[in-house]
Amino acid sequence: MANLDINNTFTRSSNTYRLVVSNDDTYEEVVAVRFSRRSVYIGVSISFILLVGLTIALIAFTPLKFYIPGYGSKESRSTIQLLKIKTDSLEQSIHYKDLYLEGLKKVLNDNDPKQLDTLPLQLPESKQSND
Repeated sequence: MANLDINNTFTRSSNTYRLVVSNDDTYEEVVAVRFSRRSVYIGVSISFILLVGLTIALIAFTPLKFYIPGYGSKESRSTIQLLKIKTDSLEQSIHYKDLYLEGLKKVLNDNDPKQLDTLPLQLPESKQSND
């Protein structure tokens, strides 16, 4: 296995290459481009950065951001919070009314004979004195 020489790597990255596009019938040169590995890397990197920047700008500064799930206006978020508070309080009141109705049904049907209206009194036993 050949050792990787750092000087050789930097030399190869600065070597220039030539890409020639020619007409197949006349062998006339249509386009000739000179580039190196370093220039291709820089070009691809700049293209990627520009593409990402344009995508972010397009989403941030146009109405496309409203199509992103979870993104909405400030008014819609405050409206959702108010609706959530109202539904929680309604659920709680329904729960309390259900408990009340269950208790009322038990009393009317007399299903629970163990439950009395009054509490049993615990009277202390009277001591009879021997005089």
